[in-house]
Amino acid sequence: MNSRNLILVRHGQSEWNSKNLFTGWKDPGLTELGVKEAKDAGKLIADKGILFDLMYTSMLTRAQKTGDLILQEMRHPEITIIKNEALNERNYGSLAGLNKDEARKKWGDDQVHIWRRSFDIPPPDGESLKDTAKRVLPYFKSEIMPKVIEGSSILIAAHGNSLRSLIMELDSISSEEIVNLEIPTGAPIQYIFNEDGSVNKKIKLYEE
Repeated sequence: MNSRNLILVRHGQSEWNSKNLFTGWKDPGLTELGVKEAKDAGKLIADKGILFDLMYTSMLTRAQKTGDLILQEMRHPEITIIKNEALNERNYGSLAGLNKDEARKKWGDDQVHIWRRSFDIPPPDGESLKDTAKRVLPYFKSEIMPKVIEGSSILIAAHGNSLRSLIMELDSISSEEIVNLEIPTGAPIQYIFNEDGSVNKKIKLYEE
C-alpha cells in the first residue's frame, strides 16, 4: 500500500564527507561507499514493496545520483524527477571546502561548534539551520505535501540539514533538539500519513 507515503533519504557518502570537509552547496560526487549506500537503500525500499509516483531532489549531484541509484536498484518504472534548490544542503558559506579540523584551528573549537550545532547562528556568508528551514519548509508544504495528501507516494533524496528541517516539522521536534539529530547517509525513513496530513506512522527502514 503506497497511498500517502513519503520516504526521506540522505545522500550516500560524498567525496568530501570522507575527507571531513564542510560541503554545503559545493558539489562533490559520491564515493564508492556512497554508491553502495544508495544501492542498499534501494534494496531496503524495494523489499517493502514500495513504488513511487514522484521523486524530489536538490540541485546537487550527490543527492541526484543517490536518488537515481535508488530507483535503478529498485528496477523502478520511469517517474518524474523534480529538482529544486529549496532542498539543497545548508550553505556553509566561508566554511565550505575547509577541513573541519582546519576550521577549528582558524576560528576555535567553541565558535565552530556554535556554527555547526546552533539553530539560528550562521557561519560567515552562510546559512543557519533556521535559514535552511525557511526555504525547505515552504517548498515542502506548498509543492510536496499536497501531493502526499492526495495519495501520492514520494521519494525525497536530499541532505542532512534539509532533511533535519523536514523531520523537525514532521516529528514536532524543538529547535534545541533538532540540531543534535544525526541522519545516517543512505538510510531510508518512511512516513505514512492520514487523510488530514497528520503523521500516522514513522518507520526507519534501516538497522541502527
